[in-house]
Amino acid sequence: MFENLTLRLQTAFQELGRRGKLRQEDVDQALREIRLALLEADVHYQVVKDLLAEVREQSLGAAVSRALNPAQQVIQVIHQALINQLGEPSGLSLRGEKPRPILLIGLQGSGKTTTTAKLARFLKSQGERVWMIAADPYRPAASEQLRILGRQIDVEVFSSQAKDAVEICRLGLQAASRNGATVALIDSAGRTQIDAALMDELQEMQREIMPVETLLIADAMTGQEAIHIAQGFSEKLDLTGIILTKMDGDARGGAAISMRAVSGLPIKYIGSGEALDALDRFEPERLASRILGMGDILTMIEKAQDALDLEVAQNSAERMLKGDFTLDDFAEQIAAVRRMGPLGKLVDMLPGGMLKSAGEVDTKDAEKKLDYTQAILQSMTIVERRNPELLNASRKKRIAAGSGTSVQEVNQLIRQYRQMRRMFKQIGKRGLPDMGNLLR
Repeated sequence: MFENLTLRLQTAFQELGRRGKLRQEDVDQALREIRLALLEADVHYQVVKDLLAEVREQSLGAAVSRALNPAQQVIQVIHQALINQLGEPSGLSLRGEKPRPILLIGLQGSGKTTTTAKLARFLKSQGERVWMIAADPYRPAASEQLRILGRQIDVEVFSSQAKDAVEICRLGLQAASRNGATVALIDSAGRTQIDAALMDELQEMQREIMPVETLLIADAMTGQEAIHIAQGFSEKLDLTGIILTKMDGDARGGAAISMRAVSGLPIKYIGSGEALDALDRFEPERLASRILGMGDILTMIEKAQDALDLEVAQNSAERMLKGDFTLDDFAEQIAAVRRMGPLGKLVDMLPGGMLKSAGEVDTKDAEKKLDYTQAILQSMTIVERRNPELLNASRKKRIAAGSGTSVQEVNQLIRQYRQMRRMFKQIGKRGLPDMGNLLR
């Protein structure tokens, strides 16, 4: 989402990097470029004005380290200014009598129903017993969509034939309470635009169920319109936070920077894909780092921790150094990489220098090759993966047919595997640091 903004900012920083010391005219020139970059990214004009005023004051002040070159000085200042604009991270308030109701609101098409399921999955992983309530009596497919998502994440969904949304909420909370739920997520009805009927209904729901959180689901791809939507809802309702969706899209990204400053509401989570695990806590410092091309290594590490089984990874590493690395280990490593998410999203988390080199690789082509590799490995039996020497001509022909590839591609994979095994065996003999400890 921030690719164009990041490139524009880095161009401005490169100009500063050619200077020996930071001069006022250099700062002013860089700020003009930064202003254009932010405005083109759909950042709210008042946010741009406030942010650049802070950057200019700090860049020319005595607080900036003289150990840094001019570009580094400005990057340091704008990084902190972005964090200030994005606001402090804010978690959910899960206090009060169980089940704690959380009301999710937003316009149609903002991703509200999918986000309800994503949040349910996240809270379930935190040990909560979650129910979802389908409180949209107007859209026939809404309840069915939530039930399908509920089955995918093994979360109970309450729905009713009642025509009154408030009555559905009341009945849903009663059912959730009887079944020991600790959190009830309410997927409310949306509209194509804000209208009086929608607001009256949501106000009545708030009065009736007294939610511990009322979260606005806002589509980041709508740019400044998302800010106007947030202002419209907050004028009538007691909102407690925002979840920004579609942060993986090709929009200019200004909504994420502007939303907190303009609406005054904390951004609690961001959605970055259609998958039900594509919901992340909002971390201002990490987002600011990504915008400036500094990467988001911490998020990548967290994704790796979620995707990797430490004990399996350590055992595999030890076998690799002994030369006992099998195609079964290879298959598990590829599966772990795929569990971390699309390669394009992982590349986006790399710092600027690494991003540049990684960008030379066509991630779509790499994804396609990984698909073929996985298909070949999955077409082998467990015995064949653990004993690749069994792979004669007839077995290779069967594997190629089963994976939709050619015998030549199967042979190429086997050659690559043998080269890897020899390489790791040589590394093991040279006594490099223990891979198990490095993984830990």
